[in-house]
Amino acid sequence: MAVTTTRISRILRRLVRAPLFSLVAVLTLGVGIGANAAIFSVVNGVLLKPLPFHEPERLVGVWHTAPGLNIPLLNQGPSNYFVYREESQTFEDFALWDGTSVSITGTGEPERVQALLVTDGFLGILRVNPALGRGFTLEDDSPGAPDRLMLTDSYWQRKFGSDPNVVGRTLTVEGKSYEIIGVLPAGFRFLDRDAEVLMPFRFNRAEIWVGNFSYQGIARLKPGATIEGANADVARMLPMTVERFKLPPGFSRQMFDDAKIGPRVRPLSEDVIGDIGTTLWILLGTVGLVLLIACANVANLFLVRAEGRQQELAIHAALGASWRRITWELLSESLTLAALGGLLGLGLAYAGIQLLARIAPTGLPRLAEITIDPTVLLFTVVISLLAGLLFGLIPVLRFARPKLANALKEGGRLSSDGRSRHRARNTLVVAEIALAVVLLVASGLMIRTFQAMRQVDPGFTNPEEVLTLRISIPESLVKDPVQTARLHEQISERIAQLPGVRSVGVSSSITMDGYDSNDPIFVEDFPAPEGRIPNLRRYKWIGPHYFETMGNPILAGRALDWNDSYTKAPVAVVTENFAREYWKDPSQAVGRRIRNTPTSPWRTIVGVVGDARDDGVVRPAPSIIYWPVVVEKLWSENTTVMRTLGYAIRNDRFGSPTLLKEVQQAVWSVNPNLPVANVQTLEEIQAETMAQTSFALVMLSIASGVALLLGVVGIYGVISYIATQRTREIGIRMALGAATRDVSSLFLRHGLILSAAGIAIGMAGAAALTRLMSSMLFGVSPLDWVTYALVAFGLGLTALLASYLPAARAARVDPSVALRYEV
Repeated sequence: MAVTTTRISRILRRLVRAPLFSLVAVLTLGVGIGANAAIFSVVNGVLLKPLPFHEPERLVGVWHTAPGLNIPLLNQGPSNYFVYREESQTFEDFALWDGTSVSITGTGEPERVQALLVTDGFLGILRVNPALGRGFTLEDDSPGAPDRLMLTDSYWQRKFGSDPNVVGRTLTVEGKSYEIIGVLPAGFRFLDRDAEVLMPFRFNRAEIWVGNFSYQGIARLKPGATIEGANADVARMLPMTVERFKLPPGFSRQMFDDAKIGPRVRPLSEDVIGDIGTTLWILLGTVGLVLLIACANVANLFLVRAEGRQQELAIHAALGASWRRITWELLSESLTLAALGGLLGLGLAYAGIQLLARIAPTGLPRLAEITIDPTVLLFTVVISLLAGLLFGLIPVLRFARPKLANALKEGGRLSSDGRSRHRARNTLVVAEIALAVVLLVASGLMIRTFQAMRQVDPGFTNPEEVLTLRISIPESLVKDPVQTARLHEQISERIAQLPGVRSVGVSSSITMDGYDSNDPIFVEDFPAPEGRIPNLRRYKWIGPHYFETMGNPILAGRALDWNDSYTKAPVAVVTENFAREYWKDPSQAVGRRIRNTPTSPWRTIVGVVGDARDDGVVRPAPSIIYWPVVVEKLWSENTTVMRTLGYAIRNDRFGSPTLLKEVQQAVWSVNPNLPVANVQTLEEIQAETMAQTSFALVMLSIASGVALLLGVVGIYGVISYIATQRTREIGIRMALGAATRDVSSLFLRHGLILSAAGIAIGMAGAAALTRLMSSMLFGVSPLDWVTYALVAFGLGLTALLASYLPAARAARVDPSVALRYEV
């Protein structure tokens, strides 16, 4: 133990005697290791950590596919729920769930909170037991049962001050009184839902029909069951739903056969991770390149340091030191520096994670799981050791077996540095530049992607001027559909009277806000083949001024107005892409008729509006059918009314801290029991759809910026070192009449050769590797020549500057001083 301590002390003393070398090496390694530790903590928290439930490997998300309708991922319906729960041979239990929002009144200001609707087996599948009270039973989830709900721990603390006597009290939800039967344990979080209350579905089996795919399914596999077996089991049960439950009016069994609905059971973790996995693995790969560049830089420093110690190492060898002893002498320093760099890297990673948690980028799931845990610590230790070995072995391979005669000859006063001495350093610099090129190209492609996304017409204008929010009018407050629409009109008119408000429009879904409804559309002029379901279209219900407020032009006909809702007029507005699909010219669509089921009334198209990128700018604009807020006989004989509407408010006061308060007061002046929810600007909604691209762009830009800096430092360091080693040679050249320009061009040419070689190799590597990020790109090819040309030109110019500075300094050497110079 004492011997080990002595050796460590000796190593640290050597490093302290070279403070600049040690500081630069530790900082360089710290940045590289810290970046890798930070990104790995994200990968670990999002992708690798199991879900925080008992035996999470047995939890699955149960979905469908419908290739006949071009739907790769289809939700579940109540008919599937009853069949799968009763007939499954692979599921221990099966449940449905859905996220929603509800209005809570009677406890201060009305508020709109997030809720989870679940069937009674939901918590049992997750193996979650209430901290207080009890969970839902089959009776609670049955039609006609008393209204009951559960609270999450956070809502219990916020609303009831952690009162242990909360069970049995009531809460007014959507105008109805609900009994609180339980409180969920602290830390409960289902996927990425910030739910505050849980409520049972209470499906009425007698009223269920096939084809209502509106909910998400979750199941726990039986011990020994596999996902492949579960998919086969779901495929077996699918026909039972059509046999046991009634079909929608006008639909036939053949229509469902043609939809080709099939199973899609997958690990539940995929339901929360989504498609961000590819992005995170690519980011981890890019910061891995940064660490390699950092190692190359430090290896160059070590080569210089080892060259300065050739005589010392040769004398040690002459005195009997074995090559193993000399190897350890060199590696001990590299491993010590790597350990110090690892400690600094952990600190930087921790700071980065805290910053990430504070920013909370949209689209990054499981943010609370991203921490410095033992797995991240182990990863950091491993990459620190590997980095120390990587940059430490290069001088070891070169100098671990020193030859005394050569060392004394090369270290003599009159010698100039030989070409072989520079070969390793030159190779490292070329590798640094090549890796930097790969990162710069990747970053450039993301910048081009972001630019392409910003240039897409989203279906609205000046989004920073539009404030959006959602207001729901529960049936317990206003039962009549038409009166519900009139109340929405009164609210919109009251908001429109506020100073600075230019227009107010309402819609069941504001463009890109994620609220969507999709169903078939039958076109009178183009009858679907007998027994076939036509393509699904996006449905929205709107009031007047919506298109005007959003900045989406009416291309033909007219918009919908409140009178269409009050008279339940059979009319609709369609988007341009839908009109062109059938009639080529948008104006030809006006006056044509459509309907949503084979038996519902025909409805006349009265207007055509511009397309809207409702699924985000990277996806094609869906065909949208706009209905009035009140529609008669849409799916059944009953009247359909949209009780929850999004409000778009275009105003001249965007950014005003008082505008929202005035809007709330305007709403409450019409009805004091209506909470205002989901307050965002349209610009924020648009940014959320681009969040994953923005996150990747920022991370890649930081990585490529660090890589560029390290690469430039590498070029500068090599040219500076060569110039220093050849100072005596420079003096001789200048004494013999060499011009200053000739001397500077000698070193400048060397730097440009290294840069050109690195750029060429890097371009080839980028062309091969950037294909892996094709799924992250939009509007640009992985081989985009503009990006490659700009990177080559920019990096070449930067390398030229990095080479010129030491070259110019070398050219200013005084020959008389240079001839006396001793290396």
